[in-house]
Amino acid sequence: MEISDFFITPIYLAIFYIIAFAVRSSVTNQFTKPYFIPALTLKFIGAISLGLIYQFYYNGGDTFNYYRHATIIHEAFGKSFSTGFQLLLDNGSGNTPETAPYVARMFWHQTNSTEFLVSRIAAFFGLLCFNTYTVIALFFAIVSFSGVWAMFIAFAKIRPHVYKQLGWTMFYVPSMFFWGSGLLKDSLCLGALGWLFYAMYRGIIQRQALIKCLTIGALAVYALLSIKVYILLCFLPAALVWIFNETNDRIKSKLLRLVARPLFLSVGAIVAFYAATNLTKGDDKYDMDKIGERSKITADYLYQQSMKQEGAGYSLGELDGSLGSMVKLAPQAIGTAIYRPFIWEAHNPVMFLSALEAGFFLLFTLRIFWRTGLFRTFGVIGSNPILLLCFVFALVFAASVGITSSNFGTLVRYKIPMIPFYLGGLYILQDMATRQAAGPVGRPAARLRPQVAA
Repeated sequence: MEISDFFITPIYLAIFYIIAFAVRSSVTNQFTKPYFIPALTLKFIGAISLGLIYQFYYNGGDTFNYYRHATIIHEAFGKSFSTGFQLLLDNGSGNTPETAPYVARMFWHQTNSTEFLVSRIAAFFGLLCFNTYTVIALFFAIVSFSGVWAMFIAFAKIRPHVYKQLGWTMFYVPSMFFWGSGLLKDSLCLGALGWLFYAMYRGIIQRQALIKCLTIGALAVYALLSIKVYILLCFLPAALVWIFNETNDRIKSKLLRLVARPLFLSVGAIVAFYAATNLTKGDDKYDMDKIGERSKITADYLYQQSMKQEGAGYSLGELDGSLGSMVKLAPQAIGTAIYRPFIWEAHNPVMFLSALEAGFFLLFTLRIFWRTGLFRTFGVIGSNPILLLCFVFALVFAASVGITSSNFGTLVRYKIPMIPFYLGGLYILQDMATRQAAGPVGRPAARLRPQVAA
């Protein structure tokens, strides 16, 4: 950060708030309106705070490496618009005489490098704000907020009774507005995942605005494919189960529903397997034939680095590079990703806050099981499509990041896409279990549920 950030940032903040107040009425109603500006403000606070912590606490990191590459592209625009434009559109494979001096300074300039892609996105936003780090971070926060808001709207329409709890889950969980707001991959991916969920719900489940939802969904899929494809790989199977169950529930004939359910699930499994094996085919990191080996390499590297630096590493056991060993470690990885670090595992203030958050997840989960009962809880989940989506995605995603991280510092960032689904699922589960227990007494309340704006 530089002195110019302190002068330019307030101007752009004022512009962003003017735009936010102008569009608020078109994306909210009387129930969701109170969350819009406070949630956006938390995103802005998170984006700026993340930059300050990386600069003054961690003394550098990915966020400033992205900015460094964006600055080089910005310099190219200053010398020649055509050269800068070449770098902005370069996927890491191009190197012309004009771009060579700039490429030589970029350690992330590699073919299909996700880091270089994020740097190019940052450079694009930099063209709109004199390449000011803080304002670029605010642009990333806006992208993230737009997707999370869309996710909130979709969830609130699915279960209006708990829109307040869902609002807290989407916007006020510290990890969501801190790690999911700044100049990082996580902000873009969180926004893309939110928009994908919204597009699927409105376009496929509600069957509204099909062209608009198809466009939004395609852009979101492209973003996830380009930046963090494993998020898409974890989300697609759960989303397909959700869609097929919702479709099956609309069939009036019980016999036809009974026949259609296994058919839908079989088709979904085939589609999910095809996507998992073909979307990543040839990818050095996520090819299904190499994923076990790459997971071991990544986990070992992060563990060694963490032990050298702040000692925030963890080990789940032997990972030999095979898919079998990953499956064996999955239960422990799920518990680690959702409920750790524990308080006594926190070695710095940032990790301590993460431990408090993870402790809340654990206590809230135990509270649900205690009040609802183990078998009844699984029964409610199994009978509701949205709950299946939430928990299948959350558990599969938690297993994947828990196995590959081996470092609580990176795990806190990696796991944020599953937080709104896991916590949102718990709140919906609690509401459904309570209403089922109330029986006929609880039914009239359903007619009074708020209608949330699309």
